Amino acid sequence: MPEVDLTINGRSYRVACEEGEEERLSRLGAYIDDRVEALVAQIGQVGDARLLVMTGLMIADELAEAYGALSEAGIAIPEDGEPRSAVGDQKNTLAARIEDAAARIESIAEAISQS
Repeated sequence: MPEVDLTINGRSYRVACEEGEEERLSRLGAYIDDRVEALVAQIGQVGDARLLVMTGLMIADELAEAYGALSEAGIAIPEDGEPRSAVGDQKNTLAARIEDAAARIESIAEAISQS
C-alpha cells in the first residue's frame, strides 16, 4: 500500500492510501496545511491538536455551505456522495411514465386493429 508524506503545520505525517491516490492525498494535505497556516496567522500557534480541531471545523463549515448551495440549486447529495439533480430525477420519472403510457396506447391500438 502506498504512503504519502504530508507536512501540516511544519510537522511530517506519513499516511497510507490506495494505489493511484497519492497525488490526491498530497493535494488534500496541502489544502489542510493552507487552512492551518491561515488560522495560525489569525490566532497564533495554540498547539497542534487545537489547530487541527479548529481547522477541521472550518473545513466542515465550508463543506456544509457547499452542500447548502447544492441543495438550493436543486442538487441532492445522497448517502453515496454522488450528487443528483432533483430536476434530473423528475425527468427520469416523467420519461418512465411516458414510456408506460406509450406502451398502453400501442396495446390499445393493436387491440382495436384486431377487432
